[in-house]
Amino acid sequence: MASFNRVILMGNLTRDPEIRTTPNGTAVADLRLAVNETFRSKTTNEKVEKTCFVDVAVWDQAAEICRQYLAKGSPLLLEGRLQYDEWKNPQGETRSKLFVRADRIQLVGGPRGGSTPADNPPAGGFGGAGSAAHPGAPEPGNPDAAGDPSNEDPPF
Repeated sequence: MASFNRVILMGNLTRDPEIRTTPNGTAVADLRLAVNETFRSKTTNEKVEKTCFVDVAVWDQAAEICRQYLAKGSPLLLEGRLQYDEWKNPQGETRSKLFVRADRIQLVGGPRGGSTPADNPPAGGFGGAGSAAHPGAPEPGNPDAAGDPSNEDPPF
């Protein structure tokens, strides 16, 4: 039987990113995302808002982008996959956790705080130029980079 493990989420960070480094030097950002859902109750016809809190792990260069540009309350769009982790605590009990491992992130909204244009986060469409998925892609609206074929990703 075939399987499919893909998650797309958009929400706001509930805390500042927690950055750690693996023994081989890879950066990992641990995030907690609040995803809101609003609907009308069928029984009372009142507006109801529910929040789902999701743990997210972001790796490598995307983790560095999280460190530099995200803070508590920052909106974030991400694509990734569900991952299951299981371990034993010091008392010997088996513990488990389901989380999202982000493959691609896209910063949403303007820059945090008062920053100069050089400090602004990468812009662009989800997974497109300037996103954490393609950090070397040319910036939109930059005629010098767009006209140079050496700056383009190969079509495969």
